[in-house]
Amino acid sequence: MLDAVLHTGSEHPDLLWILVPSFLSFVAGLSVRTYADRLRRWAQPDGDTAAD
Repeated sequence: MLDAVLHTGSEHPDLLWILVPSFLSFVAGLSVRTYADRLRRWAQPDGDTAAD
């Protein structure tokens, strides 16, 4: 039973094919969020705080 709790999946034969796309999609999500924040700041007038 303890083996099942401690199993991390590190012996999975396709671990690289799981980790790399997961990391890349995480980084893509961060970059999309950053780009959207920049666009939002650019489109927002200087004195407008309603969108915050």
